Amino acid sequence: MRLSELMDRNGELAAVDIQGLACDSRDVRPGYLFAAFPGSNADGRKYIPQALEKGAVAVLAGAGNTIDTRPAILVTDDNPRLRFAKMAARYYGKQPQFCVACTGTNGKSSVVSFTRQLWQLAGLNAASMGTLGIDSDAIKIPGGLTTPDALKIHKNLSELAGAGVDYAALEASSHGLSQYRLDGVYLSAAAFTNLSRDHLDYHGTFDDYLYAKARLFGELLPPGAAAVIHRDGEYSAEIEHIAWARGHRILTVGAKDADIALLSRVAGTDGQNLEIRYENRTYKIHFPLIGHFQVENALVAAGLAIATGGDAAMTLQGLEKLKGVAGRLEKAGVTACGAAAYLDYAHTPAGLKTVLHAAREHRPRSLHLVFGCGGDRDKGKRPEMGAIAAGLADHIIVTDDNPRTEDAAVIRAEILAACPDALEIGDRRAAIRKAVAGLKKGDLLLVTGKGHEEGQIVGDRVLPFSDIVEIRAAIQAWKGEGI
Repeated sequence: MRLSELMDRNGELAAVDIQGLACDSRDVRPGYLFAAFPGSNADGRKYIPQALEKGAVAVLAGAGNTIDTRPAILVTDDNPRLRFAKMAARYYGKQPQFCVACTGTNGKSSVVSFTRQLWQLAGLNAASMGTLGIDSDAIKIPGGLTTPDALKIHKNLSELAGAGVDYAALEASSHGLSQYRLDGVYLSAAAFTNLSRDHLDYHGTFDDYLYAKARLFGELLPPGAAAVIHRDGEYSAEIEHIAWARGHRILTVGAKDADIALLSRVAGTDGQNLEIRYENRTYKIHFPLIGHFQVENALVAAGLAIATGGDAAMTLQGLEKLKGVAGRLEKAGVTACGAAAYLDYAHTPAGLKTVLHAAREHRPRSLHLVFGCGGDRDKGKRPEMGAIAAGLADHIIVTDDNPRTEDAAVIRAEILAACPDALEIGDRRAAIRKAVAGLKKGDLLLVTGKGHEEGQIVGDRVLPFSDIVEIRAAIQAWKGEGI
């Protein structure tokens, strides 16, 4: 493809033939365009010589750069990330006919998975893309970033479309939105779940974090497309106002006088009995998963399915057949004495509070919690999470999450300052074994923070580690009185 076709320009660009795109110099091949972005950890401009050595014929950089890229051509832009996303969209071309995106602090992975399941229950060829990877009947790729870089997004969408996938649900993280990774995706609908403190190590302020999320509705979702908004959240009104101003078709969900309204919810041992109203019709649904937040995520997914043409009755009745998402209040096992153990990805104050409340609904004799906080991330949430744990759990073990380059003992101390009665066990495997050993009949154990992850980041290494594997191993190994 000519560079002029990628950029809607002529002149000297017309003669440059582009064989591929790369934003990592290691991926450059002869005839490629290399995008040199400044980043928080590395400046892509430093790798231009390597890209040229590997055969790059064009380099994209920010406006004002006067880098010597000979013999390649230098292309500059005021917003090179946005330009690159649009170039990637044009280069790969194909996308599923209906693409939707979900943003929010918590619930994105569940929403896109539930949306895909509801589409598939309706007989549609559908996919989900995000933290858990790509899941579809046609293509399955294990998990990675919540929102991959723009190049991977458009390449993946093109491959899905080529495999016959017509419907795709994508997670939209605040990092991905602020770095323009989703630009160029033709969205039919977008959803908002909730907003609470997270990623302030990257965004700096909560306002900047909110703005990143709001970009999905204020800039990416075209006028006339559907905005599905969970109305019960603290910042839902702000998102709804933006959607209204942009001319979106607004579909609200939740308990607060919503279009898809949750009228009642009764928790049981095998799920929850729901009463839902939509368009003056009431549906009685047995939802097979536990936790109020799971219901909220499922209703948002139902909103996306309906907004993209799904039959309302079939969609809402389909909630009875949804399967849980890996690492999201996932049941790991039951001990010999009948105590249940669950794991969850909750790694924010709001997420931890939500999952603990969900566990409390099932009236355990005693609620046990194992959790930690990640290193090189927002430090302010550590005491908040410690206080939440102290207020809602009966027995707490503070352990290591992904300490990354920080001193793990310091992270634990910052949590323990708000829950001084908790037990401290840095080794996560030992912490899980200790917690399982302390369970008695009727107790419930939650291990939170890592969910589906299969590695623990210590320093610059990723060590193999899976919460669900460790919980199950502890249940099998322990022969004490508690089990």
